[in-house]
Amino acid sequence: MKLLSWNVNGVRSILGKGFGDYLAREEPDVLCIQETKARREQVEHDFQGWHVFWNAAQRPGYSGTAVLSRKKPLSVENGIGRPEHDTEGRVITAEFPDFFLVNVYTPNSQRELTRLDYRTRGWTPAFIDHLVRLKKRKPVVFCGDMNVAHREIDLARPKENTRNAGFTAEEREAFDRILGAGFVDSFREFEPGGGHYTWWSYQNGARERNIGWRIDYFCVSAELAPAMQSACIQPLVMGSDHCPVGLALDV
Repeated sequence: MKLLSWNVNGVRSILGKGFGDYLAREEPDVLCIQETKARREQVEHDFQGWHVFWNAAQRPGYSGTAVLSRKKPLSVENGIGRPEHDTEGRVITAEFPDFFLVNVYTPNSQRELTRLDYRTRGWTPAFIDHLVRLKKRKPVVFCGDMNVAHREIDLARPKENTRNAGFTAEEREAFDRILGAGFVDSFREFEPGGGHYTWWSYQNGARERNIGWRIDYFCVSAELAPAMQSACIQPLVMGSDHCPVGLALDV
């Protein structure tokens, strides 16, 4: 089963930048997208051949997630069941025969770290509870923009970014807690080396120079890890400040 995830930084924008060609070329079974920035009725595209599920933020033009699946999932749920966290369209859970797939767009801690406390003390425990609740029923795969570079190897300039959003000690520890709930970072199971990033600033030619961050992930329940066949990052795919990431499972 081929799974892909991509923060598209605006689904209406990406549709005009080769998105359809990308889908046709890659032929995934499921594509999870983040930062859709739109409601379904605002998107002039029929997504023929796909079952598409949307979770839009209440705030217009902000956040949002969607799941495109070739086969209809057994069930689909928006949010994590916590009203205080479910107004920004950040999570969709799709159930398949062998696992739950959780598409997540983790809140950014923002400049001056104004949402750091909410992100680490509010969101993270609630998200872990959601994952653990699902894991009691069947294995879980979660993917998406986690808005954190986990280790120094996951960004080009760790020393310069120690207290910047996405690389604070608090955010990294929060991601430790998520993995500690029984998950493995799929990409690191296949690639231990550095220089592999999923997001680049639009400024100063960062992408061309590969001055980036790895903040987009596929993470898998430990019991499902033996089914992992490969994990990938696709830095040559343009159209967003993020690139797609992927996971192949033998299920």
